[in-house]
Amino acid sequence: MQDLNELRDSINSIKEEIVNGVKEVRNSKALYEFKKTFLDSKAGKINALMKEMKNIPNELKAEFGKNVNELKNWAGVKFDELDASMKEAEAKQRYEDEKIDITMPAVKCSCGKLHPVTLVKNQLIDIFASMGFDVYEGTEIENDYYNFTALNTPQDHPARDMQDTFYLSPQFLLRTQTSSGQIHVMENRKPPIKILSPGKVFRSDDDATHSPMFTQMEGLVVDKGITLRDLKGMLEVMVKRIFGEGTTTRLRPSYFPFTEPSVEVDVSCFECGGTGCRLCKGTGWIEVLGAGIVNKKVLENCNIDSNEYSGLAFGVGVERLAMLKYGINNIKLLYESDLRVLEQLDE
Repeated sequence: MQDLNELRDSINSIKEEIVNGVKEVRNSKALYEFKKTFLDSKAGKINALMKEMKNIPNELKAEFGKNVNELKNWAGVKFDELDASMKEAEAKQRYEDEKIDITMPAVKCSCGKLHPVTLVKNQLIDIFASMGFDVYEGTEIENDYYNFTALNTPQDHPARDMQDTFYLSPQFLLRTQTSSGQIHVMENRKPPIKILSPGKVFRSDDDATHSPMFTQMEGLVVDKGITLRDLKGMLEVMVKRIFGEGTTTRLRPSYFPFTEPSVEVDVSCFECGGTGCRLCKGTGWIEVLGAGIVNKKVLENCNIDSNEYSGLAFGVGVERLAMLKYGINNIKLLYESDLRVLEQLDE
């Protein structure tokens, strides 16, 4: 391209291309890409014109260079002005999109709460820790000796049947009671002993009030002169803290292989005050746990002199207490994580 008129036509063509092209640009990013088409230092169309300088006669080079520089300056100003206006419009749009209407009601945020079983478990631990109990958590897999034999459970006892117990092998099983942990403690400690054993236990049972897995908490005290009066006193403190100051207990004779004498423990109905209602089935009392004086054979199995020491033991289902305390009529509601249930609990 040696003819100056042709070069001038190219300059006018580029100018017209810029004027028409920017009309189609919708945002600053697209404008930047369009700008590079003309002003890029290597591939831009305006800079490409400068490469034609070698084909221009010497006497016309100054005029040609002036025209190209004027086009370059004009294009730079054109693009900068358009870029500034587009960025300002984009900033306003972003502000509108992100604007918060402070007059609108706030979005409600729900706060998490502890599970009802955890609440009752923690409360029980606090109650008995205040009486000097240590907490011992055993293993969920036990052998037959610690789960049954050491606790004076006969070989033909129904609890040993496979339909009641989850066996992993002839010798190992998922513990059916946290009492097995108490045997470990008595084997390794000398009296006085005062422990609380919370944890998951497993039994083949499933209905509205029973679950194959549930939380149990058992207490054990071994010392000189321990009697049922000590047991009743401790349980009185527990039920008053759980169900209210007006609650009391009564002991009914029962049978457990590891305690003698054994008792079922009832609490006076905290719903009707003992006058009789649907919760207590008109009796005024609600059964909550089993307990008793530790069988001498259990102490002797752990090399504790049963003539010098005696003990008390009790076991309570944490889910049962939670169901009673919070008015839950089906144990499965405790495991389904139904927010409609959990939101009603306010501790």
